[in-house]
Amino acid sequence: MKTALTAAALITPTKRLENAVLVMEDSRIEAVGTRDQIAITQSMKHVDFGDSVLAPGFIDMHIHGAAGHDVMEGTSDALTAVETLLAAHGVTSYCPTTVTAPMDKTLAALEQLGRSIGDASKHAGKVRARPVGIHLEGPFISTAKCGVHPIADITAPTLVLFDQLWNASQGSVRVMTIAPELSGAEEVIREASKRGVCVSLGHSNALAAETQKAIAAGAAHVTHTFNAMRPLDHREPGILGVALSDSGLTADIIADGVHVAPEILRLFLACKKDDGAVLISDGISATGMGDGKFKLGTIEVEVRGMECRANGKLAGSVLTLDRAVRNVMQISQWKLERVVRLATLNPARILGITDRKGSLAPGKDADIVVLTPHGEIVKTIIGGVGA
Repeated sequence: MKTALTAAALITPTKRLENAVLVMEDSRIEAVGTRDQIAITQSMKHVDFGDSVLAPGFIDMHIHGAAGHDVMEGTSDALTAVETLLAAHGVTSYCPTTVTAPMDKTLAALEQLGRSIGDASKHAGKVRARPVGIHLEGPFISTAKCGVHPIADITAPTLVLFDQLWNASQGSVRVMTIAPELSGAEEVIREASKRGVCVSLGHSNALAAETQKAIAAGAAHVTHTFNAMRPLDHREPGILGVALSDSGLTADIIADGVHVAPEILRLFLACKKDDGAVLISDGISATGMGDGKFKLGTIEVEVRGMECRANGKLAGSVLTLDRAVRNVMQISQWKLERVVRLATLNPARILGITDRKGSLAPGKDADIVVLTPHGEIVKTIIGGVGA
């Protein structure tokens, strides 16, 4: 049966339609338009969301866990809990993100996550965020800018080791954070890019010239801009200067009010603009759980309010992507339709999944978030389920 959703407005996200209609059948979108353009027939199920706004489902390309579980646990129960909480906050697709750990634990986690991504049947009929590829954060990072990643488990990048990680994931790695200044990094960046991996520069003390070499080798993105990287200097701009000034480079940011100041968030948006900025949560197992002690991989993290710390250092966040959208609206004064792009179309392009995700258009997956005009979640629909 076809289902017609109506709402006050719809964000595609490249344009906004008023008095909107979206028709879906099974798991796909069939038509998008206005009430004047699309007739709702008696054979359709009609769901009216009143003054709400229809938008593409959010895509979180950097998240370690939620609901008390870390994605590196890899178990069905852990992923079910994480994916259910994500869906409640408007996330319909995500990249389970690793953290530097002993190699045997990393390989085991990649094997389990790779199997999960390959098993679409476990999501059938359920409102749970769908994994679209693994984000490998570590072990190819700088010991000088490692944050809470265990130094003992950080490893120099080599093609042999990258191939081992790739094979363990069954080819499911879609994002890899790497420090470009490391010996061997350029070769690994080139190979990963050939395999369709979005190579993201982060946890890095790189100079500007080292960053430029990595971009020439295939790096295309920057991980949690400003955090865990060489500070901006007017004579040696470093990785951050390149990240902000290179319009061909996309970059993400943690807009939780803790990782960067409001002025820095506005600077980031002014530099990366609508098509170059991405919102991520960098959420850990504590997300949705309140204060206490939780795990990030093998690392114990203490959470108080919005701050997650291990040995005094920030260790991920408890941010959700819907809250990030609202934070950006408030801090930057951007309208909802402008901010939504940073959590939908932009990450979909980076991940190479715009044929299915990131926008509301005929033929795309029926991944839809229903929002209030202020960005609060009303309902999440994933693969047509949940309407």
